[in-house]
Amino acid sequence: MLKFQFDSINMSQDEIAMNAIKHALKALRKRHLLEEGAHAPALIALSRPLASQGSVWKEKVENLEVELQQYYKAQSRLSDQLVVEVADSRASKALLQEKEATILDLQNELTKARDECAQLTVVLEEKSQALELVISENQELKTQFEEMTVRAKNAEAENKTLIDRWMLQKMQDAERLNEVNALYEDMLDQLKARGIEQLARQQVDGVVRRSEEGAEYFAESIIPHGSNHKIPAHEGGCAAIVFENNSGRLVSGGQDQTIKMWDTNTGSLCHTLHGCRGSILDLTITHDNKSIIVASSSSSLYVWDVSSGNIRHTLTGHTDKVCAVDGSKVSRSHIVSAAYDRTIKVWDLQKGYCINTLIFHSNCNALCFSMDGQTICSGHVDGNLRLWNIQTGKLLSEVAAHSLAVTSISLSRNGNVLLTSGRDNLHNLFDVRSLEVCGTLRASGNRVASNWSRSCISPDDNYVAGGSADGSVYIWSILKGNIVSTLKEHSASVLCCSWSGLGKPLASSDKNGIVCTWT
Repeated sequence: MLKFQFDSINMSQDEIAMNAIKHALKALRKRHLLEEGAHAPALIALSRPLASQGSVWKEKVENLEVELQQYYKAQSRLSDQLVVEVADSRASKALLQEKEATILDLQNELTKARDECAQLTVVLEEKSQALELVISENQELKTQFEEMTVRAKNAEAENKTLIDRWMLQKMQDAERLNEVNALYEDMLDQLKARGIEQLARQQVDGVVRRSEEGAEYFAESIIPHGSNHKIPAHEGGCAAIVFENNSGRLVSGGQDQTIKMWDTNTGSLCHTLHGCRGSILDLTITHDNKSIIVASSSSSLYVWDVSSGNIRHTLTGHTDKVCAVDGSKVSRSHIVSAAYDRTIKVWDLQKGYCINTLIFHSNCNALCFSMDGQTICSGHVDGNLRLWNIQTGKLLSEVAAHSLAVTSISLSRNGNVLLTSGRDNLHNLFDVRSLEVCGTLRASGNRVASNWSRSCISPDDNYVAGGSADGSVYIWSILKGNIVSTLKEHSASVLCCSWSGLGKPLASSDKNGIVCTWT
């Protein structure tokens, strides 16, 4: 419709221009005819030979020719103007066509925009409904969260009450245990007084195995003053040594990925175990001396059968280097390990897999089982000592043991004293029943060499041995808190100390892989 109107307007303008030109031509012709009619008598007169009027008529003719030329010029200007008007008309027509095309495109875009707007309106309605649903669900979840918060607070209060009751029960148990220990010590004194000769006859290698009443005694530990053997045990360093239970045979593990067993009486190598795929950072032996468990930098633990020398299990599950391991003192199937993935794992050797995992924000450097096998003691990089329940995995107690990382944990043979060593170069003795410090051992030249430097308590619970970065081994008296001996044979940092359950010898290892035995 719009196009038709524009065509009509354009056609009317062309017609008007043509009509104006035709009208102008008609007017010129009419005037020309009128002028011819007016000039007719003059022409007739001119045809007459009138010499007197020749100049006058000649002048009129010239004037008329001038007027005629002006008319022709006016006609030429009108023709040019007509051409210009026609060209403008055509340009206007082309511009109009472009405008119409643009209008058509805009109408199409408007239609598409309206369709998209309708679709977006539908989507908006769907989103609004979904948002209302999410808001209602969020409100329900918020209500549930508030209910769970109330329940958690109630459970926390109940848990605190239970912990208080449990601590009270533990204190009562500790008091009863103290009474039992006192009675036990009295009984031992009486037995020693009555049966000195009988005990002397039963003594083998300085150890009384069992008395008739079933009590177990150990000979007094000998304060070492000199080196008995200096053994080049491992290449690249030796960070883990331990004696077999009630034996003088020493087991060592090093960066050369081997485990070696030594006769400390002669200093000779008894056996070498292969199969570990990483540096050995710690090792332990089951209480029946049948299995050796190794913690390695390959994120795995390896379990060897001592009699056959074969690997029984490769325990996988840690995701970083395993730096500590210990075996239960009452069960040969349970061991515990710690790795730098912030986990502590409890393993069942009979089944060959992990039965519990404890997770904490601070990496554990050292750990050990309690005497009853129900509690795990762990020393961490943050300097804290923590106690865990092996069954539930719950944190039982926590105490700040050192200002820097804990490097070693050792339990006394009676289970009442816990020795911790730290990078602050201190060796602290804790009462296991109260977790209070009952002694602190230090030396001016003693510097703990690494995060896994291991110290130890003598079998009679009278002495502590710890290595230093200067290659020295310091012996402290627990009772007096002073240094009773300083052993100097190593030329590198001492990483580990272990005391035989027979009371002698003491063994130490260093970063060069040298193992020294001291008597």
